[in-house]
Amino acid sequence: MIKKSLIDLLFKGFSIVRWNDKLRPIDLIQIDKHSHKMMIAYCFAKYEEAAGKEFVWNDIIKGGIFELIRRNVISDIQSPVFKEISKNKTLVKKLNFMIFKEVENKFSNEKIREEFRQYMNEDNYIHPYSQKILNAAHIYSTYYEFLIVRNANPEGYKIDHINKELVNEIEKYRDLIGIQNILNKQKIKNFVDLTGELRYQVRWGHLPRIPNTSVLGHTMLVACLSYFLTKEIPNVAEKRIYNNFWGGIFHDLPEVVTRDIIKPVKRSVPGMQEEIKRIEEMLAEQEIFPQLESEWIDEMKFFTRDEFCAKIKSGEIVEQDEINKSYNSDEFNPYDGTLLKVADDFAAFLEARNSIDYGIRSKELEEAARGITRKYADKTIAGVPVYHLFDEYLEK
Repeated sequence: MIKKSLIDLLFKGFSIVRWNDKLRPIDLIQIDKHSHKMMIAYCFAKYEEAAGKEFVWNDIIKGGIFELIRRNVISDIQSPVFKEISKNKTLVKKLNFMIFKEVENKFSNEKIREEFRQYMNEDNYIHPYSQKILNAAHIYSTYYEFLIVRNANPEGYKIDHINKELVNEIEKYRDLIGIQNILNKQKIKNFVDLTGELRYQVRWGHLPRIPNTSVLGHTMLVACLSYFLTKEIPNVAEKRIYNNFWGGIFHDLPEVVTRDIIKPVKRSVPGMQEEIKRIEEMLAEQEIFPQLESEWIDEMKFFTRDEFCAKIKSGEIVEQDEINKSYNSDEFNPYDGTLLKVADDFAAFLEARNSIDYGIRSKELEEAARGITRKYADKTIAGVPVYHLFDEYLEK
């Protein structure tokens, strides 16, 4: 099961502030940036897949998760400094070895530990074209953040210089269809801009918490947890890894148009939750899906509708246990929505528990943490004993 030490390292991404030497209208947060990067990477990969380019989807997922872990470890090294350090290959190898040694015992899954070791030490461990897609998504998501900084301080020191550097970096990936379409202001740019706005939506907005978490960062945490839980399933189909990760990334996408409506409001009167869901789907049809390429829409609906149900094929709902027994094959397009729900609830537990541990507590936070713990007591889902997620927290 996922160790608390690894979970804490992932959660650290909510406390790392980017661009902290520049005037900015809001704090720009590490895990928010990585979530946006993965949303952009999905779009870029979809274009390249349609164009017949060879790459590995699973490498994009692994590369995204492992890079977040790596950057959380070396959070004190700012990008310009790290860029210079990267020119010294010997020093980089030593740094990567140090990062691996710091993280290796946080992995309970030996296969994932070995994959992380290879990621840190082998230059071409991630498929080169998958890495190219990730690099392009990284630089564009950085540029998106920079535009927020620039708009707040257009005459600031080195603002023009930073703009030129980032634009030049983006130009290196102009052969990617996604970059071309964004630069030409095709509709996918609207989707990228829209998803970036999820960083402005604070979860648990009615309660003081430390750290504050956004919907955007929450989706990356859920996707990472979903990935690690899915990897606990023996002989798991590759398509389950794909669906369970990207389902985590996009499961809250409709909230970009409805905003994060807190559960007490959703459950305030009978039928309210169903009505909110209907409105989410209606607004998604009007405002989100038109910004996507038509070929992607069915899959995005697959990720955002009945997102916490076990599904196969084009959305046929099945019992969760049936997936392990009968549908653990790529041909069935299996999706473990109930496992994703565990990841979503556990992320909420972490948000409440971390705030309580920092001393910012309230009746609502304490009740939420206790309620989620009770909900999964002795529960095994998709063959994964998910109740063990809480073991190290209950020891306190």
